[in-house]
Amino acid sequence: MARRKKGQAISGWINLDKPYDLTSTFAVGRIRRLFDAQKAGHAGTLDPLATGILPIALGEATKTVPFLVDADKGYRFTIAWGRTTATFDREGETIASSDVRPTPEQVAAALPAFIGQIDQVPPAYSAIKVDGERAYDLARAGETVELAARKVDVFDIRVVEAPDADHITLDMDCGKGTYVRAIVRDLADTLGACGHVSALRRTRVGRFRQENAVALETLENLGYEARQSEALLPVETALDDIPVLAVTDEDAFRLKQGRSIVLVPRQVEAVKAGLKPGSRTVSAMAGGTMVALCEMRAGRLEPSRVFNL
Repeated sequence: MARRKKGQAISGWINLDKPYDLTSTFAVGRIRRLFDAQKAGHAGTLDPLATGILPIALGEATKTVPFLVDADKGYRFTIAWGRTTATFDREGETIASSDVRPTPEQVAAALPAFIGQIDQVPPAYSAIKVDGERAYDLARAGETVELAARKVDVFDIRVVEAPDADHITLDMDCGKGTYVRAIVRDLADTLGACGHVSALRRTRVGRFRQENAVALETLENLGYEARQSEALLPVETALDDIPVLAVTDEDAFRLKQGRSIVLVPRQVEAVKAGLKPGSRTVSAMAGGTMVALCEMRAGRLEPSRVFNL
């Protein structure tokens, strides 16, 4: 006899506005307990020192996490001039200092070199694995960590404000794998200055934006009144730019059994028009409910992830 899973079969997304000094793992645990959910996970770690968007998946939504990990992101960050730290944030040990204070005009003039597909060396204090070990564990142990440059996409980066000579705030829109701390490191080097990230906020992850994010305190207050489900977003919220195809109940039954379905020519054309270059992924819906994520091949939909909603 199969063991019954602990918790409730709750599925959906929480667009959490993560507070300062809280790990992503701890935030997931808090949300899972608040909803008494059977499963929970997050789409992209956010540093404890950062605030902002941390999408948390519950139940069947965990099957869509990979799509959100690959989503474009937005950040707002402040650079403090005068001190470079080992971690390139304000908690790190000072490794260099300088009296150079770049002006907003000098920063703006340097930014075009950081827009587009660029080569970026991740910070030594990062979660990237080196011979099976996290780079930050090796760095903390005093080992020299050398990471290879990677291609990352920066769509835009711009100056927002400079409240004083020691600080400047920027906004950045970028693809996955882009490190703000590496941008600040390289920008400071370009300007002949020392600097580190003194404040960092993630403002966007795919469709998840700060305008409709919910604070942890707000969620807990809703929980006291058993109203936390009001903040739950549909499973398909994470599936940005993936075409949706409405299927019949009969076809939905076949897909849930792991069997493929045949599309008529007009369905094939409609799906092809919505596919991103190089993608075959289609979301099948029945009666407004997610049925499966499928791959379209030769006029057929083959289920790759089936949802029990």
